[in-house]
Amino acid sequence: MTYVVTENCIKCKYTDCVEVCPVDCFYEGPNFLAIDPEECIDCSLCEPECPVEAIFAEDDCPEDQRHMLELNAELCKVWTVITEKKDAPPDADEWNGVTDKLKYLER
Repeated sequence: MTYVVTENCIKCKYTDCVEVCPVDCFYEGPNFLAIDPEECIDCSLCEPECPVEAIFAEDDCPEDQRHMLELNAELCKVWTVITEKKDAPPDADEWNGVTDKLKYLER
């Protein structure tokens, strides 16, 4: 099993989760983070660190977010690993809870 970053991270991109990851399996894009399912060890440390509740265990991922499993795996192949917390975008709180954010994903 793996953990997955879901759509609510798009344009929020808080990075609290990356500092607790013992295997550095987070990858950073312009406005989203992704978890590499091949590297994730299912430790669950990242999930409670996400202030917008965008991280789920694969088995607990909401049905309408299951497509994010494949997208996380795809993006990790082209993005760079992130291991240190950075400032969130200035408008991150405004994007928290906005639905249907996939169209705003920047690759």
